Amino acid sequence: MKRTVLEWEHRLAALTLVRRGRDLELMHRAMGFATLSLVTLAPLLIFIAAADPLGEGGFASWLVDGMGLSGRSARAVSDIINPPVRVIGTTSVWGGVLLAVFGVSFAGSVQNGYERIWGLPPGPWHRVWRQATWLAVMTAYLYQEILNGHEFHGPPRIAVSATTGALFFWWGQRFLLGGQVPWRALLPGALATMVGLGGLRYFSYLVFTPLIVDNAVSYGTVGIVLVVTSWLTGVGFVVFGGAMFGRWFWDHHHRAPQAGRPAQRQSHAS
Repeated sequence: MKRTVLEWEHRLAALTLVRRGRDLELMHRAMGFATLSLVTLAPLLIFIAAADPLGEGGFASWLVDGMGLSGRSARAVSDIINPPVRVIGTTSVWGGVLLAVFGVSFAGSVQNGYERIWGLPPGPWHRVWRQATWLAVMTAYLYQEILNGHEFHGPPRIAVSATTGALFFWWGQRFLLGGQVPWRALLPGALATMVGLGGLRYFSYLVFTPLIVDNAVSYGTVGIVLVVTSWLTGVGFVVFGGAMFGRWFWDHHHRAPQAGRPAQRQSHAS
């Protein structure tokens, strides 16, 4: 009898998780994440990569590494991502500032997703500095991932990437939410995000690596961009889905005294 009750509790908990994903419009947000990544984030990272003092390849190297690509598929993606060397010389300072503004809008969409997941009201406009700071830290995180790929291989690389990634997503939620959710409530979501990204990388290695080569032959650049967009949609699904799992895990295993919201210290610090 007790075992039956536990089984039903697990089933109901799973249904609650599915229902939350539907209420959040998880797939819609993931597709929005991919679109904003291409339109607002990628140009900024490409611009930064062109000024890379260490010549590590910047955004193209991160994209190739994140997707688990190699050989012809890696070269195909790098050819359309890496800009000519003269891009820095011909791009004005104001152009760089404009790209940064677009990047902040991407950070704002991520913040909005986290706020929806944790049932918090939108932050005031003057907290845009949080979005700008998160964007800068994210860029540094992606860059160090490139450096890790050159310094570590095999299990050490996996351990370093998993640790730095979990720390970034753990801190990122806390920072974008203005400290309104306790650290211990955010940790499961950060860990789930890294597990999801690891699974997505393996899936990409098996599926997207040959698909990019086929699409490059059949459709050219458009086919490659289509595959990259699909992968970015998967990343968005994992980022928001991991945070949503963290909220579900917290509510399911730590009954909050307030209905629908985790026990938290209400912080109004900017």
